[in-house]
Amino acid sequence: MLEIKNLHAQIAEDGTEIIRGLNLKVEQGEVAAIMGPNGSGKSTLSYILAGREDYEVTSGDILFNGESILEMDPAERAASGVFLAFQYPVEIPGVPTMTFLKTAMNAQRKARGEDELATPDFIKLVKEAAGKLSINMEMLKRPLNVGFSGGEKKRAEILQMALLSPELCVLDETDSGLDIDALKIVSDGVNALREQNRSFLVITHYQRLLEHIVPDSVHVLYKGQIIQSGDKSLALELEANGYAEIIGKAA
Repeated sequence: MLEIKNLHAQIAEDGTEIIRGLNLKVEQGEVAAIMGPNGSGKSTLSYILAGREDYEVTSGDILFNGESILEMDPAERAASGVFLAFQYPVEIPGVPTMTFLKTAMNAQRKARGEDELATPDFIKLVKEAAGKLSINMEMLKRPLNVGFSGGEKKRAEILQMALLSPELCVLDETDSGLDIDALKIVSDGVNALREQNRSFLVITHYQRLLEHIVPDSVHVLYKGQIIQSGDKSLALELEANGYAEIIGKAA
């Protein structure tokens, strides 16, 4: 589903190279975890996949379902089935969450040649998805993410993911700022969306998230490259021993 080939990328403003020859394959239905120390390029990778203009790809390619997405803008990537859950979701004052959700869903439906959702059908879908994430409908009447707790922001993003039904879900440190209860609710929401035709790229510092969202594969990112890959046991090894040994072997 996702194939990253010898990717090199830099900060557009000053030319600082962050991704240095990254190779990665994520199969259809796979949950792949990306781990690595601070500054290794984890969040940069998520932004590049989503198409943020702050970063410039200088060589290599990103294939999604066999087609390059490098020339697609963020809206086109979203319409094709790529979803990014941010580490720090953006607050949008003045835009009710329900309005945002309906606009996003109908924009994707239009891009796919489908009819827009009627309001009753939209509300029914939101209520069903919100109930599974313990989201109070009153929360969705507030401006998007404004005054939300960390847990509420993450639940709102998982709600977006459930409603938009993407094929590739990129979760950038979605456990950041969550207490144990919120982490479980968000993880349960993610796990409920796991299916044969949907893949996940889960970016995290910590094993604790991977106790709830159990990955099929774990990849260590360091200085813009994948330096080791393995199964879920690799995350346990990193939790116990840190990154020093693996980094030393790769040096």
